[in-house]
Amino acid sequence: MLRRLLLILIVLPVSVGLVMLAVANRHPVSLVIDPLTGAGGWSVEAPLFLVIFAAMIVGVVLGGVAAWFSQGRYRKAARRSAREARSAHAEVEELRAAHRDPVARPVLAHRRDAA
Repeated sequence: MLRRLLLILIVLPVSVGLVMLAVANRHPVSLVIDPLTGAGGWSVEAPLFLVIFAAMIVGVVLGGVAAWFSQGRYRKAARRSAREARSAHAEVEELRAAHRDPVARPVLAHRRDAA
């Protein structure tokens, strides 16, 4: 139910806005790729909405890469904690197996038997 509400309130208006942007900006623009040589250099003719969408996609990808690199120390700490948890779990299982096996356990005398 919450997902459907989120879809209706956020995703639907954003997608309608993007379609309106694409329809309103269909005229071709010249995108100069080499700013040093000026208008005579490398340039691409593309509809304005494609230029805008491409810029947004590049921004999202670069933001994702930056976030991924900035969270590296947390991923490293999570891997280290997972390794420690696996070794602790293995040690617990080893101690449980030793506790279940009567031969591997040291025999302790009861107080009544010692007197």
